[in-house]
Amino acid sequence: MLKRKMEDKIRIFMEKQSKALLITGARQTGKTHIIRQYAKDMGKNLVEINFLENKSAVSLMDAASDSKDILLRISALTDVPLEEGKTLIFFDEVQECPEIVTAIKFLVEDGKYQYLLSGSLLGVELKDIRSVPVGYMDVYEMYPLDFEEFCWANGVSERIFEMLRQCYQKRIAVDKIIHEKMMELFRLYLMIGGMPEAVNTYIKTNNLKQVDEIQKGIVRLYKKDIAKYDPDHKLYLEEIFSLIPSELNQKNKRFILKNLNENFKFSRYENSFIWLKEAGVALPVYCAAEPTSPLLLSRATNLFKLFASDVGLLASMYSDGLQLRILKGEKDINFGSVYENVVAQELQTHGFELYYYNSKKQGELDFLIEQSGVVLPIEVKSGKGYTRHAALNNVLSTGNYAIPQGIVLCNENVQVVENIVYYPIYMVMFLQKEEEQEEMIYKPDFSALQE
Repeated sequence: MLKRKMEDKIRIFMEKQSKALLITGARQTGKTHIIRQYAKDMGKNLVEINFLENKSAVSLMDAASDSKDILLRISALTDVPLEEGKTLIFFDEVQECPEIVTAIKFLVEDGKYQYLLSGSLLGVELKDIRSVPVGYMDVYEMYPLDFEEFCWANGVSERIFEMLRQCYQKRIAVDKIIHEKMMELFRLYLMIGGMPEAVNTYIKTNNLKQVDEIQKGIVRLYKKDIAKYDPDHKLYLEEIFSLIPSELNQKNKRFILKNLNENFKFSRYENSFIWLKEAGVALPVYCAAEPTSPLLLSRATNLFKLFASDVGLLASMYSDGLQLRILKGEKDINFGSVYENVVAQELQTHGFELYYYNSKKQGELDFLIEQSGVVLPIEVKSGKGYTRHAALNNVLSTGNYAIPQGIVLCNENVQVVENIVYYPIYMVMFLQKEEEQEEMIYKPDFSALQE
């Protein structure tokens, strides 16, 4: 069984909150499995209703009038006893029955049972729901396994993690043998990625051919979703999705819109890009006009790089057998695109909003994120020339930007040169957002206004 960070997030939420929790994300990321596992670990009576497999459940919910009526209909769909305080009701594939999301408010108010919901394509589907129950339901997004979870699956010990974490925080070099083994594990992640079925298959068989077949099957499933959920634009969507590997192989990796159509107008295709993002199958990284906080204010919506949601799926989409070439250690592979894809999905999983920067005068920075209100530029280097980064040097030396440091993610060990920290690429797993404070109490003195 794969250990996932979402397990603890669900448990902590359900212990502290009386609200329902919706787990969303792309298909095949493990949402259903982790909810079943939570119910098992907590000793809950699990009532599971899958609206994709059970079409009669959709029609039953359509006609329900209130919470009592809904619970009565649920009892007719299951043999599991509904026991107050002991039962967890799990609505799966809720994109097929958006009415249940609207109705969750009344079920939560009833207070007898806990509720978990799950579904795919909800970034798309929830826009059509009339009333999302704010205050009664929270939403967590689930992604493929990040690199740390992939390490857990491959048996990396907590002692090693703690040592690596100390090296990251204190900016000291990792033991040479451990560094080399972590780089080997990272290259394995480039091939397998984080889709749970692919990871499980590799752990059980070590057969990369079987892993590739699973990955290609998931890509076909995504294309099937495209055809099913947006039939009017499926040709645009599938073409954009299929172009991701070749566009990332371009020199600047920016998605060149004219590769779709010589007479391209972004306004015509914009909804297609948004669909792919909201469905969780593609990850756009937008260009920021200036590397200054807040980055959102300088975002250019029509300039972006488009990454795959999972690096393993990206590797399987390349037609030249990238996995085998990585395994052989071929020197002519453009690792830049797959390295950047890992960094993009890793930072997204950690909650960062992603940007890049491109200036004719200063050059291009691979990523910009914000930490503690300060912009942090990140360069990703896959080759030996990792110390050559003119754009990073230019930005750090521009006083108006007031950027205190930059990071270079590369194949080499930890080192610090002035205000640039060189980290091995696998240490992207330690780049985390600061935890938000649960309470922000601010009580000013307005007594002078009350006299």
